[in-house]
This record gives sequence, C-alpha cells and structure tokens, in this order.
Amino acid sequence: MIPAAFDYTRPQSVEEAVRALADGGDEAKVLAGGQSLIPILRLRLAFPEILVDVGRIPELRGVREDFDTGALIIGAMTTHHDVIHDPLVRRHAGLLAAATETVADPAVRHRGTIGGSLSHADPAGDLPSVLLALDGEMVAAGPQGRRTIPAREFFTDYLETVLRPDELLVEVRVPKADNWGFHYEKFSRTAQDWAIVGVAAMVRRGDGHLSESRVALTNMGPTPLRAAAAEEALAGAAATPEAVARAADAAAEGTRAASDLSASRAYREHLARVLTRRAVTAAAGMD
Repeated sequence: MIPAAFDYTRPQSVEEAVRALADGGDEAKVLAGGQSLIPILRLRLAFPEILVDVGRIPELRGVREDFDTGALIIGAMTTHHDVIHDPLVRRHAGLLAAATETVADPAVRHRGTIGGSLSHADPAGDLPSVLLALDGEMVAAGPQGRRTIPAREFFTDYLETVLRPDELLVEVRVPKADNWGFHYEKFSRTAQDWAIVGVAAMVRRGDGHLSESRVALTNMGPTPLRAAAAEEALAGAAATPEAVARAADAAAEGTRAASDLSASRAYREHLARVLTRRAVTAAAGMD
C-alpha cells in the first residue's frame, strides 16, 4: 500500500528539529530509523502531514560516559547495531547489549535506533522493559528546554509515552551496572519475531543469597512492567534454583496481559513465570 502524502524536512540540529515539531503540532511525526514508522505509514495507520527526519543530527548518535553521575549517555539515534558492539555498553550495561541482540534481524538492527524503539513504546518491544530494569532515564528536548524522565514514568499506555508533540527524545541515560548479573529471556513464535513474553533480569549476590533483584516484563500489559511481587520474594532469598522458582511463581501478579492471536492471557501469565525463573537463574549464575 502507498502512504498518504506528507511534507518532509531534515533538520541539522536538535533546535531545528524541535522547531519543526512545534510548527507541525499533532500532525508531525519524527522519522528516526524508520523501522516502526514506515510500515505504519504504508498500511495507512498513521497520516502525518509532515515527517521530521532526525537522521542527520550528529549529536544524537554515539555513546559516552558522564563522569559526574557515572552513567552512560546513549544518543537517541544510536542504532541497535552500534549499541550491541559499543565497548562501554558491553562493559557497563551488558543487559542492554544482550537484549538488543535479540531485536529482529541484522538488517533492522543496522537501521533501527534505541530512541526510535523507546519512543514507539510497543509493549512487545524488547528495549522498554530493559530500560525499566536498568533504572534508565530518557532526556527529551522541547521548546522550553530539556527534561529528564525516569523510565518508570516514560511509558503511559499502548504505543504512548509522556513525550509531548513538540518534544524530541535526544538521549538515554543508563546507570552503570558493573556488579550485577543479568539475562534477557524471550519467547516468540518464530526467530526474529516480536516477543510473546520477555523477561529482563538483574541480580546481585552476596553470602549465598540474592541481595537485590530486578525483574522487568515485556508484553505483559500495555506498558513494560516491573514484576514487583517476584522482586519482593527474591529479596534476600537463598541463591538456589528452588528459591528462585518459588519467587518466579509471583511474576504475573499485578500484570494486565492481553489475549490475542499469538497467545491467551493465561498462557502469557504462564510464560512470565517460566521465563522469570529461567532469567533470574541465569542472571544469578545458577544455570
């Protein structure tokens, strides 16, 4: 299908992009890697009057350290491929690199961007739940300046975020997680497909126990979720497969999984329990 007609602009700076979005209002859309937006346009599920192509803004790419806060700063236009292979990400945020390796296929990973994935906010996408597990932050630029948004506040509903129409996601901030074990476990019908359910797990061990655990769920509701009941059960638990299995039984509590052609709600809840057990066991080094 052919997209509806639209105007096109390619700003050279963040300031130009913000002005273009402000001028376009609700009828403007940001074009980043295009891996989510272009299929939607072709199917005429969106009818923007203007596309704001941010692909040529150099400050939106790359990874660097913020030595004041100890966080990694990842430009919103950094591709999945570059995230996977960046030495800072692999050293200090291994969960992000590992999960990004599961996104789609090499062609998509060379074009798709971390900022585009997060802004699209698909509950079946892998990266939103990973940023939630990492306690990451998003930085948005708008006419009034920049603001920092915790990942737990960024996603509001299905395909919706707190970004205003005149705001652009410019960078992602990820605290270093050097002393954490991690694992991303994903179940999908076919290779390179969307996750039916995914689990991002981070674990810190001490004296034979799990001193701290984070568990974030993919596609268990209209937004990514932290499995709060499972995290509470894991806190201070013995570092044994049996203790992890008992805690994982609570993984689906408080979720709002949908029933669709891919899976029923009950099946997704079952997967959340099974995948949480696998992910936490692997993150704790017990697999």
